[in-house]
Amino acid sequence: MSLRAFENGYWYAVDLVAFGKELGLPAAHRMRKNELEAAIKAYLLTGRLPGTIKSKPLRKGLKDLDRGLALDLPIGNYTSNRQTKDFIRREARRKSPEVRQKSGVWYRLNRWREAQVATGPVTYGKLVDQYIALNSVERFERIPYPCYVNFLADFLATEKNVSHKDARAAWKKLKAMDAPKTYDGWKALSPKSFYSSSPSAGPPSVRATAGRSARRAPRPC
Repeated sequence: MSLRAFENGYWYAVDLVAFGKELGLPAAHRMRKNELEAAIKAYLLTGRLPGTIKSKPLRKGLKDLDRGLALDLPIGNYTSNRQTKDFIRREARRKSPEVRQKSGVWYRLNRWREAQVATGPVTYGKLVDQYIALNSVERFERIPYPCYVNFLADFLATEKNVSHKDARAAWKKLKAMDAPKTYDGWKALSPKSFYSSSPSAGPPSVRATAGRSARRAPRPC
């Protein structure tokens, strides 16, 4: 596979993990998607894996969920699922009833948590406080690699008379395109007649392709 083909494809995490393990990354299942993509790109560019590869630390023992989530509980074996998120949201509303969840907050909260836990103990109460603080930020800095959140932000900021539904539909179309997974990549290949005369009806060409599955990553040779 060429580097261009990899960069212009959309790969699911499960496929990246399988690809990474075949290339010699035994901890691929503990790497974040962007970390896996960076390692695979390096291999396709140089024929070698990077000398230093980051991965999430392996957590052992009883999960925090099984211990019972509480504000004074130190974060140990964290589980990123709906139950944990519901706990954080519920406790945040108790502390700050006006808090409203912003798009992209969980990505940033998880990176903050990982950085804090790496340097010392931190409780779920501190995590809730950071959730409230992040949702008070007027505008987040961009995530430093192509992703769904960045595409939606650029699409909604640039296209006129479009809805969030239109943006999501455009992203689904972009995933099946042989193009960089950015707004510029989508714009370069999308026809000028992309929209119908009624913006509320949504982009017709997107609706026609939204149900198609994105391409799966081929197994490496």
